[in-house]
Amino acid sequence: MDLTDLIRELALRNAAKFGKANANAVLGSVLKARPEQKQHINLIKQHVQGIVNEINTLDSKTLQQAIAALPEKEKETPKEKTLKDLPNVSNSVIMRFAPSPSGPLHIAHAYGLSLNYHYAKRYHGTFLFRIEDTNPENIYAPAYDMMVEDAQWLTNNGIDHVIIQSDRLGRYYDIAEQLVDKEKAYVCTCNSDEFRTLLFKKTACPCRTAGVKEHLKRYAAMFSSYKPGEAVLRSKTDITHKNPAMRDFPLMRINEHPHPRTGTEHRVWPLMNLAVFVDDMDYHVTHIIRAKEHRDNAARQEFLYNAFDHPVPVTLFVGRINFTDMKVSCSATKAAIEEGKYTGWEDIRLPFLRPLRRRGYQQEAFMKYAIEIGISQADKTVKKEEYFKTLNAFNKDIIDAHANRYFFLHDPVPVHITDVEQKTITIALHPDVKDRGLRTFKINGHFLLERKDVEQLPDGLHRLMDCLNFIKKGQQFTFHSFAYDVFKQEGQHILHWLPAQDTQQVIVHQPDGKQLQGVGETTLQEVEIGSLIQFERFGFARLDAHTRQALEFWYAHR
Repeated sequence: MDLTDLIRELALRNAAKFGKANANAVLGSVLKARPEQKQHINLIKQHVQGIVNEINTLDSKTLQQAIAALPEKEKETPKEKTLKDLPNVSNSVIMRFAPSPSGPLHIAHAYGLSLNYHYAKRYHGTFLFRIEDTNPENIYAPAYDMMVEDAQWLTNNGIDHVIIQSDRLGRYYDIAEQLVDKEKAYVCTCNSDEFRTLLFKKTACPCRTAGVKEHLKRYAAMFSSYKPGEAVLRSKTDITHKNPAMRDFPLMRINEHPHPRTGTEHRVWPLMNLAVFVDDMDYHVTHIIRAKEHRDNAARQEFLYNAFDHPVPVTLFVGRINFTDMKVSCSATKAAIEEGKYTGWEDIRLPFLRPLRRRGYQQEAFMKYAIEIGISQADKTVKKEEYFKTLNAFNKDIIDAHANRYFFLHDPVPVHITDVEQKTITIALHPDVKDRGLRTFKINGHFLLERKDVEQLPDGLHRLMDCLNFIKKGQQFTFHSFAYDVFKQEGQHILHWLPAQDTQQVIVHQPDGKQLQGVGETTLQEVEIGSLIQFERFGFARLDAHTRQALEFWYAHR
């Protein structure tokens, strides 16, 4: 098809959908179909505008004939994106996601968790959710339950085992002692600054050369006599290693800060590399997806695996997602909540799973987003608008077929349409699922319309959605007909509406924290709390509460 024919077809299809062709919309469709034409954008704009002007001057009959002559549009079946296969898959696949308990899960957690969970289930494997809480000073106690709840929701209760590291201290102590006995670890009592100086000089500290017996004695003393900072269990690696991060890295330290779960019962705590290695070894983790900033930690853990002649899990690294205009941080959000900037972890403004779930986002939307991003070591800079545009598209695909339609007006004005007979109107709850049920309205000529619609409405033939056609002339509104086919030939705008005498108070909580008050149809009283619906020409929303004053919805997206 040549370019002129393509523009004409797209303009006619646009006119068929909206009554008149819109040059900007047609231009966008043209460039989507022929991206190579972007280099000639100014010429294309002129060409599109000329054809759109021509089509918009056609009389109704000629326009309908031209539209009817268009070839039937082929339905496109978009190819669903999939993740590449995991390398080195032999028998069962066991994967884990391991956050620290600093707060509930947010959208960055959702990306990492979704990748790991998707792969584990793709290979009919096991998915572990591990809470890494061996730093007593950086724990938010309510997070234990909150994170598990969030993860179970995101995976549809797909977690096979929940592991809490503070429950496994005895096991870490045992492995640490074995490392000392294998001469793969030693207890260092050097001043930390002096040790650091020796480290960068690739020089061993005096503690390193002491015998196993002495280090086992020192290790036992870490649990009783040494004070915090006086002794550290270190790995015994290659002190001349080219990467300073690999030289005798620490494994355990003394920390007497009270722990939310164990109080002051324990004073010796494993550092991340030891605890992670022991857990992954004990639970036979086969594949790990982790941020590329943990590349050094992966190498450190490989040293520990080798010390026990244990197979090293396959590790895939991913880049960081940097959200430019959203604070995705548990610690920063916790501080903001304490300062009163947010009402709590379910504040509708937060990019955390709890408020997003409450707004109506589905688990599968987050999974699809993770798959769309995929496994890549490239860092990504993502704006809030860009993130939610993608997430909203996935979510709409999931919920659109299930969300019943209802009318809502946030700024209603009364309009009287003369010559309307009293009549009962029935409208399908969902336009594509006719057997789901009907909404019933009694009409008598007194309606409520959206103020903005009325103020911008030109004279001419218009339609109340799924109800009737009317003619506006100046400030007069007069009944014309009921049939949609009549409007289709000559009509201009379709408006949503409510019967003036029969409404329900509605509050819609907006993503910016504001509340939108208005009225909806009384059929909304039959909606169950937690249900997702679509307000016509407004967007998807979830019913959150049913009070005496109003039905309260949380807005999802368009």
